[in-house]
Amino acid sequence: MAEGWFVYVVRCGDGSLYTGITKDVSARVAAHDAGRGARYTRGRGPVSLVDHVGPLTWSEALRLERRVKRTRAPQKIAVLLAGADNIRLAP
Repeated sequence: MAEGWFVYVVRCGDGSLYTGITKDVSARVAAHDAGRGARYTRGRGPVSLVDHVGPLTWSEALRLERRVKRTRAPQKIAVLLAGADNIRLAP
């Protein structure tokens, strides 16, 4: 059963993408935008939400986040969405 974790991708002001996990996507994006999020996003604002998937269990979210972070920027969203489908379909 999913616990309510989400994997999200935001686009920074410099055009780069950042991927993370959270239980509250809107609060986390607001924190990034205010400069209180991850070190990577500080000074790269404003950020905007590109996409997110969930709810997932914590371990599913970590695995998907790692998979997305290892992917080049143009494919990140496709991997995010495909990865979520694969996790949900897994027995």
